[in-house]
Amino acid sequence: MTPIRALLERLIDYAGLFPPSALEMAAAVREYAACRRGPHAWMLGRFIVPLARLPELRHAAAAIPEAGAWKLSVLALPGDPLPPEIDSVELKIERAEDIRRAGAPGPFRYFEIPIAHDPRDLVAALAQTGARAKVRTGGLAPEAIPAVADLSRFLCQCAAARVPFKATAGLHHPIASPPLHGFVNLFLAAALAYKGGTLPDLEATLRETSADAFHWDSDGVSWLHHRLTAAEIGDARAEFAMAFGSCSFAEPIADLQALGWL
Repeated sequence: MTPIRALLERLIDYAGLFPPSALEMAAAVREYAACRRGPHAWMLGRFIVPLARLPELRHAAAAIPEAGAWKLSVLALPGDPLPPEIDSVELKIERAEDIRRAGAPGPFRYFEIPIAHDPRDLVAALAQTGARAKVRTGGLAPEAIPAVADLSRFLCQCAAARVPFKATAGLHHPIASPPLHGFVNLFLAAALAYKGGTLPDLEATLRETSADAFHWDSDGVSWLHHRLTAAEIGDARAEFAMAFGSCSFAEPIADLQALGWL
């Protein structure tokens, strides 16, 4: 597997129902089905849907034979009963005791945690219960974009505790363009953290704004004074840096193609 494929495999969870796209359910279902049939389907992950809209999703996808095999990630509240076909659920919490109370039976549970302050107690609770982290990397308001230092600290702590994570919001482009984060920056920084990279290493990776700084070859990728092999990237993606949610699947692909990376 090439290093770029190792980085991008099943990386993008489809969030077309959410702003800024905010598609109607039927349109989102059609787009997701088309993406799954397209040449870059290997980059596509789960369909993200609020729990309350599951019946609407089932109705909209009833005429699509393969929809029964779609993997879903459901946004829910702690304590909500989940249908048996759900294998991934995303919940938002503020306190470590909320994580411990919810536990982590059944589907993969991603808890969206705040990171503006040191999240070590939250990360410890995730590790204790076998749950996963979710980090907000952007949003419609500028204050929704986390600082590089806070995001780096989150990655370091999750990597040290071996707590897998996913990201959501704001990662439409591969390379950072401050204040926006880049998804290539983020997932290479995560892979570096998983390998034992330091906090300054991660901060420098997240801050890099030039695509030319990243040198891809058949065996790996090099940037600054770092190098990761395709196997190291693949291990980090399989065990640690799981995915990010994006309301657009086409936009990240177009950017990657413009850079000549696809």
